[in-house]
Amino acid sequence: MAGRRIACQTFTWEMLGNGWTGGPDDLVEAIATAGYAGIEITDTMIGHYADQPEAFARRLDEAGLALAAFAYGSHGGFSEADQAEADYEACRKWAGFAAHFQGAMLSMGSATAMSDGARADKIALASDIYNRSAEIARSVGVSLALHPSSHTNTLLYDKADYDQIFSLLDKDIGWVPDTGHILRAGQDISLTLGDFGDRIRYLHLKDVDAGGNWTMLGEGICDLTAVLATVEKAPRFNGWIVVEEESEEAGKDPAAAVRRNFGTISALAQN
Repeated sequence: MAGRRIACQTFTWEMLGNGWTGGPDDLVEAIATAGYAGIEITDTMIGHYADQPEAFARRLDEAGLALAAFAYGSHGGFSEADQAEADYEACRKWAGFAAHFQGAMLSMGSATAMSDGARADKIALASDIYNRSAEIARSVGVSLALHPSSHTNTLLYDKADYDQIFSLLDKDIGWVPDTGHILRAGQDISLTLGDFGDRIRYLHLKDVDAGGNWTMLGEGICDLTAVLATVEKAPRFNGWIVVEEESEEAGKDPAAAVRRNFGTISALAQN
C-alpha cells in the first residue's frame, strides 16, 4: 500500500462558471496555502499553462505541490462515434502534458449521453474510446484512469453501468472511485469498491447527505474511515486521496471550503 497523500481537485472553482475570474496560479496558491501536497487540475482550469507543462512544473515546485492527476472531458461525452477522433487528439495533448510530471495520472471523465440511442450501445462505444485512449497515453508513459459521475446524462451512474464498462475495458485502465457520485447513485459503496478494487488507482473523496445533496466533507453519509481503509488496501492504489468539494458552501468561498476539508481529512489521518 502506498503512503497517504492528500491532493485537491480544482473543480471546486470550476463549478462557479463565469463567477470564477482567477487563473491557475490562484488555484495553486490557494491549494498550497491550505496545506495540500498535490493538485488535480482539469483541462478547463489549466489556462495559460495548457501548452507550457515545464512552466507549470516550475510553478508547482515553487508552491511545494505535486501533480497528482490531470483530468479532462469531452464535447462528445466519450460516447459519440463522430467525436472519437477529437477525443483521441485531446488524449494525445493531455497525455503529453502529464508525461512531464512523474507519476501523474491522466483521468478521463464519465461517458455521457449526448444524443438518443441505446444506453448499452453507448457504453460499448465509450469503452472503445477509453481503450484506444489508454493505448495513446501508454505510448508516452502515462497511465489512464476512468472517473464515473452522477451528473446529468452520465452513462456511468449505477452498479449495472459499472459492471458493463469494466467488463469491456483493458485490464490496465484504472478507476478513480468518487465517493460522492457512488452514493448519489444509491450504490452500496462497500460492494462497489470491493468488486472493482483491482482497478483503483487513486480516490476522489466527497460527501453527500441522505437525499444526495452535496455536503462538506464529514457532514454527510459517507463513512470516510471505512472508505479510506478499503481503498488503501487496493493493490494498485497510488496513495493519492483527492479531496473535491461541490457543496453550496464551496460555491460561496471555494478556498475556505478546501481549507476546511483539509482539516477534516488531516484529523482522520491522526486516527
